[in-house]
Amino acid sequence: MRDEYDFSNAEQGRFHRPLDELDIPIYLDKEIKDYFILKMRSQGKPFSINEIINSLLKKDIEISNQLSS
Repeated sequence: MRDEYDFSNAEQGRFHRPLDELDIPIYLDKEIKDYFILKMRSQGKPFSINEIINSLLKKDIEISNQLSS
């Protein structure tokens, strides 16, 4: 390491990304993931776990909003 570093041209926050812009991983329990994988494979169609879970969560939010109105 150097004894000194020159930060005179440094830009504060240059690589900072707000938390809402980050894609954070969400981990499913094994039995939940296995359930959806088996269910979708049995239908023989191409599928995406992300799309399935997101659509279920959107429906859940919709139902929750209807119940709270």
